[in-house]
Amino acid sequence: MKLTIFGATGGTGASLVGQALAAGHQVTAVVRDPARLAVPAALAAPGGLAAPGGLAAPGGLAAPGGLAAPGGLDIPGALTVPARGQFLVVTADVMQPAAITAAVASADAVLSALGPHGTGRTTVLRDSARAIIEAMHEAGASRLLTISGSIVADEGEGPFMRYLLKPAARRTFLRHVCADLRGAEDEVRASQLDWTIIRPPRLTGGAAAGTYRTAIDSNLPRGLTISRADLAACMLALLDDADTIGRHVAIAR
Repeated sequence: MKLTIFGATGGTGASLVGQALAAGHQVTAVVRDPARLAVPAALAAPGGLAAPGGLAAPGGLAAPGGLAAPGGLDIPGALTVPARGQFLVVTADVMQPAAITAAVASADAVLSALGPHGTGRTTVLRDSARAIIEAMHEAGASRLLTISGSIVADEGEGPFMRYLLKPAARRTFLRHVCADLRGAEDEVRASQLDWTIIRPPRLTGGAAAGTYRTAIDSNLPRGLTISRADLAACMLALLDDADTIGRHVAIAR
């Protein structure tokens, strides 16, 4: 499949890129700063295509015009990983729909791994969701998978989480994060796209365990953590899952 990934410089986004390439997908990573993009293992492996200096090397993926693309998009500078898919980087501001429309134009699915930075007042997640949706409508793309958080909802939680811990967190240190996540979800639900919202708990590092729990439109009891790698694997597994279109998917260990 042709995938466009936003938030590829973050932990979950980097794992999405690497796992998608390893599975043979064609990947377009939309980033503001290509120098922060980790080189996927498929490109860095012996015989791979990682240029000296990384992805931002002169003549590399941060090419004039902001992108390097396979021949399928008629853009010079194709970077192909034999038998593993193709990898593109688009340097663009996600808040500008016109700047990202071309990046989603041929996508079979768009995945947003954008997440909150800090706990201060912000609308970055809501604004970026709105911009991605506008670009997708303009380009004719329809499948959207986006990450939210289990903090936004209480369904499925035990009494302690539902009535004590989560309400306290939403009133205090996570109030701005929760408000922005809920705002982004509102934008997605109103988009008329084929959307799936994934709601993880606290994210951790480390390799994918390969085992995790999921639930539809309900949080998971005792769902406290999930690794970014398992979250990425789950998103890829949901790409063509029609049963999750228009639904919220909880994930946890």
